[in-house]
Amino acid sequence: MTTWRTALRFALRDLRGGFHGFKVMLACLALGVAAIAGIGSLTAAVRDGLARDARILLGGDLDIRVSQRPAEKQAVDWFRNHATISSVVTMRTMGARKGAALKRALIELKAVDRAYPLMGAVVLAPAMTLEKALQRDDEGLYGAAVERTLLGRLDLRLGDRLRIGLRDFVIRAEIRDEPDKASGAFRLGPRVFISAAALDATNLIQPGTLARWHYRLKYPPGTDGEALEERLDEAFPQTPWRIRNAGEATPRIQRHINRAALFFTLVGLTALLVGGIGVAGAVQGHLENKRETIATLKCLGAGSRFIFMVFGTEIAIMAAGGVLIGLVLGMLVPLALAPLLATYLPSTPGFSLHPAALAAAAAYGVAVAALFTLWPLARARQIPAAALFRGLVADPRFRPGAGTWAALTVAFIAVAVLALATAYRPSFAAWFILGAVLAFGIFAATGKAVRKLATLWGARLAKSRGSSPRLKLALANIARPGTPTGAIVMALGIGLTVFVALVQIEGNFQRQIASRIPDQAPAYFFIDIQPGQLKGFLDTVTAVPGTGEINRLPSLRGRISAVNGTPIDRIDVGHGARWAVQSDRGVTYAAVPPGNAEIVSGDWWPPDYAGPPLMSIDVRIAEGLGIGLGDTVTLNVLGREITARIANTRRIDWSQLGLNFTMIFSPGLLEAAPQTFIATVKAPRESEEALARAVLDRFANVTAVRVREALDAVADALGKIGMAARATAGLALISGVLVLAGAIAGGRRERTRDAVILKITGTRRRDLAIAYVIEYGLTGLAAALVAAGVGTVAAFLILTRIMEADWVFLPIPALITVVGAAFAVIGFGFAGTWRALAARAAPVLRASAGG
Repeated sequence: MTTWRTALRFALRDLRGGFHGFKVMLACLALGVAAIAGIGSLTAAVRDGLARDARILLGGDLDIRVSQRPAEKQAVDWFRNHATISSVVTMRTMGARKGAALKRALIELKAVDRAYPLMGAVVLAPAMTLEKALQRDDEGLYGAAVERTLLGRLDLRLGDRLRIGLRDFVIRAEIRDEPDKASGAFRLGPRVFISAAALDATNLIQPGTLARWHYRLKYPPGTDGEALEERLDEAFPQTPWRIRNAGEATPRIQRHINRAALFFTLVGLTALLVGGIGVAGAVQGHLENKRETIATLKCLGAGSRFIFMVFGTEIAIMAAGGVLIGLVLGMLVPLALAPLLATYLPSTPGFSLHPAALAAAAAYGVAVAALFTLWPLARARQIPAAALFRGLVADPRFRPGAGTWAALTVAFIAVAVLALATAYRPSFAAWFILGAVLAFGIFAATGKAVRKLATLWGARLAKSRGSSPRLKLALANIARPGTPTGAIVMALGIGLTVFVALVQIEGNFQRQIASRIPDQAPAYFFIDIQPGQLKGFLDTVTAVPGTGEINRLPSLRGRISAVNGTPIDRIDVGHGARWAVQSDRGVTYAAVPPGNAEIVSGDWWPPDYAGPPLMSIDVRIAEGLGIGLGDTVTLNVLGREITARIANTRRIDWSQLGLNFTMIFSPGLLEAAPQTFIATVKAPRESEEALARAVLDRFANVTAVRVREALDAVADALGKIGMAARATAGLALISGVLVLAGAIAGGRRERTRDAVILKITGTRRRDLAIAYVIEYGLTGLAAALVAAGVGTVAAFLILTRIMEADWVFLPIPALITVVGAAFAVIGFGFAGTWRALAARAAPVLRASAGG
């Protein structure tokens, strides 16, 4: 009787009676596995799409980017001798519509040559070639192609004129698709195409202008790309350009995808872990219903091993079914979400199977199923037959053996290893694992505390006269053996914790943007102010009524090339500083420190300092590079290597939107380099339009970035991210609701018997109903209160320790969560026990008596 074949036959025969007891188990496993498989499949599909279109998205086989000035003729000739070349210039500037009311908007300008695009195609409406849309007409006017957003902002139509710099352009087409749209920087305005010849006529390009020259290379067939890049480095070793090949076409998008995938996968894992409580409850309920069967089998000679094999096989079959359902649903996620993501991604993800993502999700499902089913299985295996018969009226205590603990440990380690191995940032996953263990511990203790308090409260009420019998009954139900209180508190509490934390984090960001920042932020950032224009700019701004504080700093671009003499590509840069070394960064020089920063270590140089070059650096970058006071940093600024010693480190408060730079040099070194100025100006809302008009009318090359519009764009992006995060966190809540429904359904038989006995002894149905409302209300309220506290603490730690942002407790979201959870538990609990109140006495009593 101990063979697996015999156990399988018994298990299949037992399952013929139906899957009723396993519905919650199937749903919980399917939901969690579907979330993880869907996120993994979608991420893989997006990556495959980006890899498939990498050369198109990059604009060629190689993209060579130079900031603030074009590449030297010798370098361009080298490019032409080795590949087909196309040059593109990108910059931010202002587009204007002249008329009765002058309107301006920030635009992302892209000047292209005739060879553009080397790969892919620009899609225009009406259909025409890009060359035709941008060519010069008989009146000497160049053409432009613009995105539809600009037409709406400036109230323009095709055929109207758009002013850029010192020239007017005829809008001949609307941009519907741009092949290399992922290769540029983050956009603040709509795209505008003009020809390279027209750019010269605008007079926008001045020494130090914040423009970028992209040289796209398309290799001849058979070219060894890696060898060509090596020859390029050997030919121009000190040139301050950034080189990207097709494998690095979309680094920013890839980073965002990896971070989003990490977050959503961990939230999906949370849903799966919460669902694991439902799995445990379903298994426990199934084995409780099989007590008589297990006792009979043991009395007939079946050993503990055979009991474990039979019911373990049943549970394994059902778990496999839940995992399989989840995998099928997860495979469909990319197909369902691809149309929604088309507007946010440069490449539309296609539908295909991704075995690695599905295998990881299946492994998660199996590990979680094992983690939450081993305990009830071991309990059924180890308890002797006599105890099982006594268990019909008493619940014997169970102490698992060393083998059970070892198996549980292996299952937990498997979940942890999977989370670490599949995470983009293992350290973040490690903190998640620690947080999950703490959360389960907290809510397990909360469940026990609720039952203990109910016992003490009930005992106190029993000694007092005139106390409510409804409350006594509710407390007795919470404290009785076999109560679902612990499962409800844990499952619902963990789901609510995730939800509260996300709502608090998003609310703090929205509050900072909506209320705190606008009071401190400047009205405009003005960029590309030429040194010779600075005095006129200041005079123009101060002449506008209402303008307030004006800050300005010179602006250059530099790239970190070495630290303490070691080339940067030989240094293991910390995660938080990698962005600072992956491209050129803005640098400046100043005699006094900016106002929105705190000196963490060292001292600022004297205002009249005239010694060797010193540097002030952002403390997070310094930590990521592993450097501090006295160390040296070398930057390549416009082809010249500049080395400075670190005099101090700063912690910058970027939330104030003040003028600051991650790296600031001491005066005396960069003054002669080509540069422009950046300025911030504070002004009341009623003066903003007059301020922009005065500056831009006088200086056509100056670009104005309105802070309020940028904040609106950020708030909109945060809103969309928050919506996606809340939807994903809703999976954990749904899992909690499934556990709640399963726990209530699992105890329906006992509820029905208790209700019938109480009604026979004279208790009214209304009193029973009110007692159930009190019971579930207290349970839901306890879970929600603890979840609100834990979620708030988690949000506080994430914001202040990881994101280094300000924190304010937002009581309204927490209150809504508490009240909503209490009512949800009452609703589901009452719905699940309504049938118990309506049950007829005779059938229930006959079943309880065994006949």
